[in-house]
Amino acid sequence: MDSSKGLRADILIIGAGQAGLAAASALKTAGLSFLIVDAGQAIGDSWRNRYDTLTLFTPRRISGLPGIPLIGDPDGYAAKDEFSDYLERYAASNGYPTIRSTKVVRLEKVDGIFLAYLEGGGRLISQVVIVATGAFSTPRTPEISCSLPSDIQQMHVADFRNAGSITSGPVLVVGDGASGRDVAMELAASHRTLLARGRKRKLLPEKVLGRSIWWWLERLGFLRASAYGPIGRRMRKADPFPTRGNDDVSLIRSGVSLKSRLVALDGRRAKFEDGTSEDFGSIIWATGYAEDFRWIDIEGAVGSRHEAINREGISPVAGLYYVGRPWQRNRASGLIAGVADDAAFVVDHLRRLRARMT
Repeated sequence: MDSSKGLRADILIIGAGQAGLAAASALKTAGLSFLIVDAGQAIGDSWRNRYDTLTLFTPRRISGLPGIPLIGDPDGYAAKDEFSDYLERYAASNGYPTIRSTKVVRLEKVDGIFLAYLEGGGRLISQVVIVATGAFSTPRTPEISCSLPSDIQQMHVADFRNAGSITSGPVLVVGDGASGRDVAMELAASHRTLLARGRKRKLLPEKVLGRSIWWWLERLGFLRASAYGPIGRRMRKADPFPTRGNDDVSLIRSGVSLKSRLVALDGRRAKFEDGTSEDFGSIIWATGYAEDFRWIDIEGAVGSRHEAINREGISPVAGLYYVGRPWQRNRASGLIAGVADDAAFVVDHLRRLRARMT
């Protein structure tokens, strides 16, 4: 291996969203040198390029990164552009070394050194890699989508921006998670909108006894419940989330037609689990995202379903870490509220590992 060809970094952070910046903060506090690489043209583009009405899942009070708060109503939800700009300011204020518009397409480890190959050529060389690419990198669309005629507009919610980009006529939104509900609510103002639901959702109220539900979740310890404990396992199964005004009653009031699970498509007609059917003109798949870490070409790093193998962000591959994975350590891990703690945890592990080796 000719390691002389390529930019060197002691520690390489892949991804400059909230997880990557939290990792940078922890490393800087620890006095460790690092380099961030991100595919976006600007810091925050991972949020900036999503649908127009998106707001954060958590309130501002628990959505800031270490040292710089997110200004505004502490119990309100920041808009996606507001948060994008916050991330950009955060990186600039802290002077983090960052290479933008650069996507890592393959990661290898040769003779104890990580080689990150870049789209368009070139590579980065490092002793340690922290993967902070987030949980929404690979849109998941069901196989049934392939049965649609080519003249029917369809897209994943990752590509949706606003109602103006959707053709006239009835629109079917498939999936009633937070994004599906957001999009259905927006579309109902201009389109006949159908929302095909899946498993029964556990929706939490915005406030309990005058307090934000997030205040209660923090105070009762639910956000920090271990992913491997009984409370964490129950929470993972139920996957509750606050309504943010998109509960069933609010959706119906806005004009959204709630349907049962989508089971078949026949041309421009959708068939649902309860035996009903409806015509539609376009379809938006709010069917989630899949892990796809095939670009990490290191033995023992990736599982059979292309998932990142790790325990609390620590890979079995020495020197490889993760920040920002859903349920990495607890419920907060996949939220902005938890990335700082998870970053501090993996950096502490890194420091102790290095201390043992010296």
